[in-house]
Amino acid sequence: MDLDLSHPSIEDLRLAARKRIPRFAFEYLDSATGRELGLKTNRDALDAIGFLPSVLCGRTTADLETTLLGQTYDLPFGIAPVGMSGMMWAGAERMLAKAAVAHNIPFSLSSVAVASPEDVAPHIGNNGWFQHYPVKSAELRRKMLPRIKAAGFHTLIITVDVPQESRRERQRRANLTVPPKADLRTIKEMAVRPSWCLAHLREGIMPRMRFFDNYIPQRGRESFTHAGALIRGIPDWQYLKELRKEWDGHLIVKGVLRPEDAKRMVEEGADCIWVSNHSGRQFEAAPAVIDQLPKIRDAVGPDVPLIYDSGVAWGMDVMRALAKGADFVMVGRAFQFAVAAFGARGIDHLVHILKADIEANMSQLGLEQLDRLGEYLLETG
Repeated sequence: MDLDLSHPSIEDLRLAARKRIPRFAFEYLDSATGRELGLKTNRDALDAIGFLPSVLCGRTTADLETTLLGQTYDLPFGIAPVGMSGMMWAGAERMLAKAAVAHNIPFSLSSVAVASPEDVAPHIGNNGWFQHYPVKSAELRRKMLPRIKAAGFHTLIITVDVPQESRRERQRRANLTVPPKADLRTIKEMAVRPSWCLAHLREGIMPRMRFFDNYIPQRGRESFTHAGALIRGIPDWQYLKELRKEWDGHLIVKGVLRPEDAKRMVEEGADCIWVSNHSGRQFEAAPAVIDQLPKIRDAVGPDVPLIYDSGVAWGMDVMRALAKGADFVMVGRAFQFAVAAFGARGIDHLVHILKADIEANMSQLGLEQLDRLGEYLLETG
């Protein structure tokens, strides 16, 4: 099957994933919080951004190579951390890490992934980033950080927009627990997805947050409203200061929307700001991320690296974010849809979808350099 003909878009991968994984897994991945207006807010704001095409430019070849935090990547996008990725498909984190190295893009492992840092360590090359949720004690954090570094992760992402678990009503209705409970409803949902079941049987690992095994050795099944609640601390400025002192690699702060917060984070030693509203999963009344991006760029100046995420559905969205001030774009849900739909082949196909769309649209602008995209934005207002 030629995936470029049968599944040429991310929405096609989403629908394929929905047919291949149990309902409780899909609802976790696909949902937001509240009425899910945050998803619409992000989408509408992205769709409102246009470019003015150029003609008679001859043949153009877009240069997609991008340097971020001193490392050069082949593409301007990477793989964002997603909790319980290995529940979407057995071995997903390993497949994503391998693909990131093959395509020379960043791979981010969530602290609430199924795979532990050691599980993916042989596969991350120099492309591994680790996402950290603040924990309850400095002692616990100081146990975790050397372990993360020893596994080969050179960049740490601290997520700061989860002070408390959000409601995520669709996720609650799906009755997701970790590991999945063996009640009739869950068994029925798994039984109609035999490929998913067989893949997990071959993997030999019951989906759970393995990074936590060393710190919470005996656990039952937990409601997965937010897995970080097991050992979660409340992030504050003091936590950020201490983390900066303890981590000697690159430090990215994720979940930032206020320009004044971003400016202070840089002053406290953050190397990069990740502008995000958790894709509408935490607070549905937040502004569209793309609308905050230029404001944060103005606040931190031209030299501080900015990452964008939330709602990326096409390569055009990557271009929109870059035009509005981002240096790099991270993609979360779409990579999970891809691996759930077609495994490693799906990941490669998603990279192709995004890359080909960027190249095609850059040619419509007659443009070869990503850093000039802002010059082609349509004026609004």
